[in-house]
Amino acid sequence: MQRYFLFICKSILLGVGLAMDAFSVSMANGLQNPGMSRKRMFTIAGTFAFFQFLMPVTGWICVHTISERFTAFQKMIPWIAFLLLGFIGGKMLVEGIRGAEEVQEEIRLSHSELLMQGIATSIDALSVGFTIAPYSTGEALFASALIGVTTLIICLAGIRIGRYFGMRLAGRASILGGVILILIGCKILFGGGF
Repeated sequence: MQRYFLFICKSILLGVGLAMDAFSVSMANGLQNPGMSRKRMFTIAGTFAFFQFLMPVTGWICVHTISERFTAFQKMIPWIAFLLLGFIGGKMLVEGIRGAEEVQEEIRLSHSELLMQGIATSIDALSVGFTIAPYSTGEALFASALIGVTTLIICLAGIRIGRYFGMRLAGRASILGGVILILIGCKILFGGGF
């Protein structure tokens, strides 16, 4: 019984750690679109949660099948996250600067941008496949599901916080959101980890 309790606690704490980048990006999305619907909030948070679930499972599969190739790919992970977040953040920054000069409209996040954010914020979770490698298939899936649920809850909170401040910052919110995304990308690339 104690083993399962520790397993669940470890998985949730792992989820909290992995969800911090997704939380920050969720906050930036809330800043950019403070009037977003509840459905849109769940779509964004659900996308991040899905990728945070999928990546550890993918890493676990890689460890059990093609671990040598995965190790070589692992060196590229920070660069991929940096490029994706830098691109999206730069786009938000430009739109925010343009919007500050014109009448600011809410900028809606496209499906492709949301997918890029989901991948960029969860790609580090591929490495979790190494930490859960000793788990059985069921345990790996359950741990990944707990990571996903934890991410969902944390991202919903991030979106709400972003919406709250986005309503108060008006046209400057998109600029702040873009800066946040670029800084997260830099942290991933130069911070040497997640």
